Amino acid sequence: MLPMHTSKAVRVLYISVLLCWLAPRNQAHAIQGNLSLLQSLKGAWSFTIGVNDEWISPKYNDADWETIKVPSAWEDQGFNGYNGYAFYRKRINIPAVNKGRMLYLYMGYIDDVDEVYLNGHKIGSTGGFPPQYETAYNAERIYYIPEQYISFDAPNLIAVKVYDSYQAGGIVSGEIGLYGGKTSVNFDVNLQTTWKFKPGDDLRRKDIGFDDSLWDDIFVPARWEDQGYRNYDGYAWYRKTFIYQGNSTDEKMVIVLGKIDDIDQVYINGTLVGSTGNFPSQLGEHTYTGQEFDAFRGYYLPVGILRKGQKNVIAVRVIDTGGIGGIYEGPVGILSQSKYIDYWRKLKKTGN
Repeated sequence: MLPMHTSKAVRVLYISVLLCWLAPRNQAHAIQGNLSLLQSLKGAWSFTIGVNDEWISPKYNDADWETIKVPSAWEDQGFNGYNGYAFYRKRINIPAVNKGRMLYLYMGYIDDVDEVYLNGHKIGSTGGFPPQYETAYNAERIYYIPEQYISFDAPNLIAVKVYDSYQAGGIVSGEIGLYGGKTSVNFDVNLQTTWKFKPGDDLRRKDIGFDDSLWDDIFVPARWEDQGYRNYDGYAWYRKTFIYQGNSTDEKMVIVLGKIDDIDQVYINGTLVGSTGNFPSQLGEHTYTGQEFDAFRGYYLPVGILRKGQKNVIAVRVIDTGGIGGIYEGPVGILSQSKYIDYWRKLKKTGN
């Protein structure tokens, strides 16, 4: 592998067609499959250097910002020598004909760190901002857009917060655009958001009362290598706390966790509800088939396990044996059994 920054001037970035289910073992991460380009977002974006959380809001007036070309390094567009924070903003119209379809924002390659928002809602991030800086200049950005964040047949504001440490900065390469994939999942609880995360292993982490307040924040779904844990292999835990306001507690529900690299156990309120692969008696013991990373996780929940109107905790125990790691691909959320069955029937019928 080339050194982290010395390769920035010489690396070759390429892309073919987007893939709905990403190829997890391709470390070059060229996207090569069957997402459809719905709207190119290459061209003029509003841009300013600096950082201000008000710039995330669609209500903010950016009329006096500079106009910059995307994709292209900002150094090539009048900001030569600038290192630090910057923001990009762009408004797009998403036609209502795309309701019911999984939609993705593909942002290509961003140098070095980013957070992406739609209409003020965070939909993804890659790398680590200072003071826990972690570059992710060589990671492709593809972010799922939850349907509830979209204003169909109306303007939608994309805001991209970027940090560059030195040399080329910004949205530098890729077929930037809005892409469509498979039939969307009508979640009762959308879990594609920020979770708590900590490497290592301790079974007490499954308990509802366990204190995870000092854990790191990590976005799900996304590889943990792109969020401050580059080259980490081994045990890790994710935790997510939420208030369940959905269906009656006696309705049959399913938790969907997309794809996880490699092996997982999933607990809700301290109870094991599902697993894929066999956890070894000790780390390094070979107990996996090598195919677990590509298995879709959908676990049926015991009736009554979700506490309506109360705090619920999901804890996911993971072992990564090499390469990428973690909850790396969506969809991720909780839905009723009837919606889950309907989703797979639609996929089988339409093929997308």
